[in-house]
Amino acid sequence: MPPDVPETRYARSGDAWIAYQVSGSGPFDVVFIPPHLTHAELIWTTSFAPALRRFSSFCRLIRFDKRGTGMSDRVSGAPTLELRMDDARAVMDAVGCRRAAFFGSSEGAAMSLLFAATYPERTAALVLRSAYPRTMWAPDYPWGRTEDGYRRELDRELGLYRSRGEALESVLSHGLRFENDEEAQQWVNYYRWSGSPGAVEALALMNKEIDVRHVLPAIRVPTLVLHGRYDTVVPIEVGRYVADRIPGARLVEVDAGHLATGRAAVEMNAHLESFLTDVWEAGGWDDAERDRVLATVLFTDIVSSSERATALGDRAWRDLLERHHTLIRRELVRFRGNEVDTAGDGFFASFDGPARAIRCACAIAAGVRELGLEIRAGLHTGECEVVDGKVAGIAVHTGARVAALARPGEVLVSSTVKDLVAGSGLAFEDRGSHDLKGIPGDWRLFSVAE
Repeated sequence: MPPDVPETRYARSGDAWIAYQVSGSGPFDVVFIPPHLTHAELIWTTSFAPALRRFSSFCRLIRFDKRGTGMSDRVSGAPTLELRMDDARAVMDAVGCRRAAFFGSSEGAAMSLLFAATYPERTAALVLRSAYPRTMWAPDYPWGRTEDGYRRELDRELGLYRSRGEALESVLSHGLRFENDEEAQQWVNYYRWSGSPGAVEALALMNKEIDVRHVLPAIRVPTLVLHGRYDTVVPIEVGRYVADRIPGARLVEVDAGHLATGRAAVEMNAHLESFLTDVWEAGGWDDAERDRVLATVLFTDIVSSSERATALGDRAWRDLLERHHTLIRRELVRFRGNEVDTAGDGFFASFDGPARAIRCACAIAAGVRELGLEIRAGLHTGECEVVDGKVAGIAVHTGARVAALARPGEVLVSSTVKDLVAGSGLAFEDRGSHDLKGIPGDWRLFSVAE
C-alpha cells in the first residue's frame, strides 16, 4: 500500500459501521459518492490514485464505502438511497463536516441528487459524472435498459467471480479503458475485493428500480453535469436530459466514455476543481436560509369519526382520541417524522425519507386497529416551501388530495413516493390514474401492500 494512503476510520450509522477516509486539507469539503463497488484502501493501488491525489490537493476529500461493499459492514440485501443518505450524514458528522459539495459518479449520482434536494442546508454544490436518474426504459425515457439488456449486464457483472477472462470482460463493461494489462488487472482485483456475488446481485436489483427524475427540478444548489460524448453505458443524451431539468445547471461534454482512470481522470478533475473553486469564492459554503426542501408529507384521518364520536359520547371519544394521538406521536418519533399540524382527528407530518414515511403510516394503521379505529393515509414526496420551520406549498396540497382518495385502512402513495423507495422491500398495488382536485395533471396512485 502506498505510504500516503489516509487512515481508514469508521462511523456508526444505524446498525452498520461505515468505513471512510479523509484526505487533503483544502478550504472546503467534498463528499465523493462513487459508482457501484468500492474499497476505500485498494482504490489507492489502482490507476485512479493520481486523480484522488489531485482531488485532495484543492479540498478536503471525504470518501466512504457504501454498506455491503468494501470495508463497510456486510449486510443482507442492498442499501436503499434513503439508507445511503443516512450513511453519508453519519460520515459527515463523524468528520465535523457541516456542509459539503457532493460529487456523484454514475450510480452514485442518484443518491447525490436526492441528498442535495432533501438536505440543501448541508449541500453547497453538486457535481454529477455520467449520471442517470432512471435505470430502466420507459416511453418518456428511451435511454434506459430493457429487461433482457439488464439481465445480460448483471450476468457480465457476475463474471467477476467466474474466471479471469470473464472478470476482465466484466470490468471493461463499466466503460473503463486501460493502457496495459497491468492496469486492467489492478481493476479486476479491485472490484473482486470490493464486493461479493450476493452484493452485486442485491445492488443490481436495487439499482433497477431507481427513478429520481422527479427530484431534478428540486435541486437548488450550483450544479455541474459532466458527461462523456463517447459514453456507451449512459448516452450523452441522458447528461443533456439531466442538465435541462436542474435549474441553472451547467453541462460540460467531455471527450471520454462512462468512467475515467489514469490521465483521463486527472483531466476530468480540472473541470471539477474550477467549478467548485468558483462556488467557494462566491460564498457558496456560507450559512444561508434554505426555504425549499424535498420532503415526504403524510396525512391521516380517522374513518367515520363523526359516527364514532356520536356513538361513544363526548368523554369516551375524547379519551379514545387522546390514545390515538399518543400512538401517532410515538410512531412519528420512532420513524423520525415531524408533526406539522393536527386538527380534530387528522394528522399532518413530514419526513426526510419516503420509506420511513410509508413504514410510519403502516405502523399507525396497524396500531389504531387495536384501538378499534381505522384510518386512511396518503403520502406524496415533492419540493416544499419551508415557512417558520414547517413545510408548505403545492406538494403539501398534493399529499392531502392523495389522502382524500384513500380507502378505509389504506395507505395510498403517489408514484413519486413509489419511485424513490427502490430496494426497500415495500410492495405496492396499482390504483390507476386519478385527478387530484386543484392539482394539474393525471396522478398515478399506488396502495401499499401489507
